[in-house]
Amino acid sequence: MLKKLASEVDHFKSQTHNFRILVFTNLVYALVLPVIDIFVAAYIMRNSNDTSKVVIYQLAIYTGIPLTFLLNGFLLKHFNIRKLYSTGMMLSGVSMIIMMSLKTLDLTGIAIAGITMGLSFGLYWSNRDYLALSITNDENRNYYYGLETFIYTIIAIAVPATIGWFIQSKVGETEKHTAYLIITGIVFLITIVASIVCFRGNFENPVQKKYIFFKFHPLWNKLLSLAMFKGLAQGFLVTAPAMLIFKLLGEEGALGKAQSIGAILAAIIIYFIGRFSKPEDRIKTFSVGLILFAVGACLNGFLYSQTGVIIFLLLLLIAKPLMDLAYFPIQLKVIDIVSRIEKRGEFTYILNHEAGLYLGRLLGAGTFLVLYYAVSEDFALRYAIGIIALLQLCSIFISKKIIAQGNKLAPEEEENIDPKALEETATNIV
Repeated sequence: MLKKLASEVDHFKSQTHNFRILVFTNLVYALVLPVIDIFVAAYIMRNSNDTSKVVIYQLAIYTGIPLTFLLNGFLLKHFNIRKLYSTGMMLSGVSMIIMMSLKTLDLTGIAIAGITMGLSFGLYWSNRDYLALSITNDENRNYYYGLETFIYTIIAIAVPATIGWFIQSKVGETEKHTAYLIITGIVFLITIVASIVCFRGNFENPVQKKYIFFKFHPLWNKLLSLAMFKGLAQGFLVTAPAMLIFKLLGEEGALGKAQSIGAILAAIIIYFIGRFSKPEDRIKTFSVGLILFAVGACLNGFLYSQTGVIIFLLLLLIAKPLMDLAYFPIQLKVIDIVSRIEKRGEFTYILNHEAGLYLGRLLGAGTFLVLYYAVSEDFALRYAIGIIALLQLCSIFISKKIIAQGNKLAPEEEENIDPKALEETATNIV
């Protein structure tokens, strides 16, 4: 056992310096993500008891993200990517401070906090995506995302359970509000530590080229449709578990316990899939994740009970990382191919990809809000996730077409690469 563990550590050490620093940076920041994803939504629910406000908050976040992706393209011309990456992480703490300082959770305050969190996520993800693209290749991307997902899943066990216990240990609304303030302060400190770790990397800015285009290669258009389906679930899936738990399981303590069920097993499975799977295995991984998500969502709708929520969360803990483990390497591989064919900078596609996600997020959140206002809150919570999960099954067929077309184009585009351009790209990556 120890020998096997030592070999995995050696394998990690064999990766490049920037690879390791990016993983360590994201490891520290991962301590913040469960707080943002779960407990901010729980805070809104506790103080307003209105699930529509949670979805509106999420829409505000998703409106801020693409705007910041666009802004980041201009900022990269003047600031080092490490500074922008660090600023994005610290802004998440600022957003939580704004939320906790609101005396009443009106729509204006929620929107401001949401937009600020969107700015944070936009700076974080746009720079993180580029760095992940630049420091990995198609052969080690399964390992990179498997390792990250393993870390996130383990943290998703400890953080929700610990914070849920901490909040539940307080008596009365005043003490619970104070607990949220303490958590917010800790979050801000963690983002500072993550920023310090980030500055240990030798990360280079992307080569500056024109990055706003409206016509793309057919392969990229297929990926945009896949991004739309991914965004469809993101539209409210980030906060849906918190809303379901708060409605059907009760307090934050139950929330933390529910998030911990089966997560250790899921983390180990995901790590070894990422470690030993090949690029050709991505369709299988993606399909299993999508099917598990659909099964969990449909069972939740059918049962709509404490048991249903726990089963849904258990399957989601396995399904979501499986989907991400396959999706991100597919996305980056397509960027590798089309950026060389169209001779455009990689950041062009990172920016444009966000447009596909945003459209899907609007449709996903819109589905919930339409059902919420047209029928009822319970109806929306019960059936919206199932509808979206079933629609997402289309992603299996789209991803098959993307990979098949990409495999045909890859050899052709490799033959037509300008050696000088390739040398310039390699210099900038290093």
